[in-house]
Amino acid sequence: MRILIVGLGSIGRRHLVNIRTLRPHDELSVWRQHGQRPVSEEITAAADHIVHTLKDALYTKPQAAIVANPATLHVETGIALGTARVPLFIEKPISDSVQSARVLVDACRQNNVPLTIGYNLRWYKPLQLLRQAYLEGLIGDGLVFRAQACRHLADWRPESDYRQSVSARSELGGGVLLELSHEIDYARWIMGEIQTVIAQVVRVGGLEIDVEDTATLLVSFSGGAVGTIHLNMVERPAVRGCRIVGTLGSLEWDAESHEVRHFSNAQGTWTRLYAGSGKDYSEAYLSEIEQFLGAVEGSQSAMVTGEDALRTLQVVAAAKKSASDGCKVTL
Repeated sequence: MRILIVGLGSIGRRHLVNIRTLRPHDELSVWRQHGQRPVSEEITAAADHIVHTLKDALYTKPQAAIVANPATLHVETGIALGTARVPLFIEKPISDSVQSARVLVDACRQNNVPLTIGYNLRWYKPLQLLRQAYLEGLIGDGLVFRAQACRHLADWRPESDYRQSVSARSELGGGVLLELSHEIDYARWIMGEIQTVIAQVVRVGGLEIDVEDTATLLVSFSGGAVGTIHLNMVERPAVRGCRIVGTLGSLEWDAESHEVRHFSNAQGTWTRLYAGSGKDYSEAYLSEIEQFLGAVEGSQSAMVTGEDALRTLQVVAAAKKSASDGCKVTL
């Protein structure tokens, strides 16, 4: 297969190396839209071609494309490739704008172009097992959901100046809500659609950035549960995980240990359902690409569709509106 990768940030480089590992005989091209840094030996070893224009990118006749440039460029790039009927895998978030994301989703539908969005935690084994246990009724009816993802922005990519990163700059689609929208996505995936949002969205950490660094959402789900989702880019040490409280017990995931645990109300004890490792994260990135390429070849279906990612982006927009207007927003 001829595969095009757009963007050589940290996630673009990860995808390039992963695809070369998964499919050593495929033809890989990289489209550097605005890159000025020298290309490393790792990149030149993995890529067959490096191009700098849309014309040259299309000249490679890609049969699939991984779009890993900043969120503000996703729609423009996606439409350019989708119009040429190139199946698309777009890194999360689908866009920084609900309106532009809808244009992209509609364009892909009209051109019958497969579209997958890279919310990689859906391929992450601990969360898959937690979701399965919940949907199978292990803790009864869901009552309360809590998720948090907190890590100081300077620790995300310590090899570079965080103030120049996509995460820190509004013109590139940064801010904690978009950067950590994984939590909103997997909350919907596990608990059902989010129906209402009340939020605080602020910049509190003195990080010298022009986007929000902290957000807390109070949400209600279609299944009747309520929940909180807390995100920040100012906290040390890092903490990430979730808990679901049900009528029969609780389920808990901890990102540091990669563990999933179950508490039984009847027995009054915790049981470890899964003990993972950092390898689970790496395998999630591999699995999402395998599934996308399988969908391109017709053997699998998309895990996260454009419509699905659009719904997550609508929750982000609702949180911002709730915070700015001081009101509850119904989706």
